[in-house]
Amino acid sequence: MPLNPLVIFLMVVALYLANSIKILNEYERGVIFRLGKLLPHAKGPGIVLVFAPLDRMVRVGLRTIVMDVPPQDIITRDNVSVKVNAVIYFRVMDPQRAIVEVENFHYATSQLAQTTLRSVLGQVELDDLLSERDRLNQELQRLLDQQTDPWGIKVSAVEVKHVDLPDDMQRAMARQAEAEREKRAKIIHAEGEYKASEQLQQAAKVISRQPLAVTLRYLQTLTEIAGEKNSTILFPVPIELLNLLKPTSTDGNDGEQRSD
Repeated sequence: MPLNPLVIFLMVVALYLANSIKILNEYERGVIFRLGKLLPHAKGPGIVLVFAPLDRMVRVGLRTIVMDVPPQDIITRDNVSVKVNAVIYFRVMDPQRAIVEVENFHYATSQLAQTTLRSVLGQVELDDLLSERDRLNQELQRLLDQQTDPWGIKVSAVEVKHVDLPDDMQRAMARQAEAEREKRAKIIHAEGEYKASEQLQQAAKVISRQPLAVTLRYLQTLTEIAGEKNSTILFPVPIELLNLLKPTSTDGNDGEQRSD
């Protein structure tokens, strides 16, 4: 039995309407072109009707996009060649401008990030590149956000991830750090010697008031050395200890003169 043309027509219409229904997620917006002209407002989220072939919809995600910037060969202000890579965080704030104003906002943002990275980091010295990451990240974020704003894109952060130095520069920096640490060690040692000399000077004044204090100090040192269980001990005998061995009284006959 042949189908009724009206039934066929209704089935075609039902299939067309079903195919026209598009569902957009919460983080998506639909930019619709009707007969090539942009509709005033982006659609979504939820159910959106797109009547093809009159309408054409472009899905645009509103979530933050993390993009890795490939390593860039950069010559710093002090003529040091380094490789620097970074990561940028951006999101689409205006879906219509992101589609209309630029052909491919992902590719355009990536290329712009690479050129800006080379331009900004090429104007600083190597020491600033290594020590002032926060300031450079803020400067890169400001410049990128300023240039991508006409595209409806907001650059929220730029982070320099890694700075690859040449081997000879790494060795030179290691020698510099070693010399700096050695200098500080010598300064600390000299300060310790100076303070110790002051303490020794005060101790010498105290000991000079009582000569027997030197003997007691020698005996204490001998006790400390003997506690280490050494097989041989070389211990100098102080002059003060020899003075104690002298007779306290002299023979009276020595002072008499003999007469013939």
